[in-house]
Amino acid sequence: MPTLPLEGGCHCGALRYQVTAAPLMVYNCHCRNCQRIGGGAFSTNVTIPRGTLEFVRGEPAKLTWKSDASAERFGWLCGDCHGRIAHGWEEASPPILNVRSGTLDDSSWVSPVVDMWAASAQPWITFSADRFRVEQQPAELTAYQPFFEAFRAQRNFPE
Repeated sequence: MPTLPLEGGCHCGALRYQVTAAPLMVYNCHCRNCQRIGGGAFSTNVTIPRGTLEFVRGEPAKLTWKSDASAERFGWLCGDCHGRIAHGWEEASPPILNVRSGTLDDSSWVSPVVDMWAASAQPWITFSADRFRVEQQPAELTAYQPFFEAFRAQRNFPE
């Protein structure tokens, strides 16, 4: 398990953050929004409990949009370099945030347990048999429990 707090920041360094609780899971997101904003085939995100991300330098800008499932979403990004740090739901349900794994200072421990929005994946993507695969993204937090358990077992993170 990496040492807490997890630390990271944007590309230019103007925005820095800490995560004060153990991550719940790591996943790849293949939704069209992640493809567009990241300029790649998918994003790899670290899911954390809402309220455990603290910005320790700089103030994030906030972006809002409708997800592929029409849910109100928001993202925090650097106002200078526009690097996205984290995103979540406008309403606190589910009570989690997703941090872009590439913004972590140490991402060597990051290993996804699930591929979400597989229905939107690029046709050349090959999914690993070692990960869960869901066609969209679960709306209820209870649906995430198998992913949380797989992640804890994979990395020996505490509950």
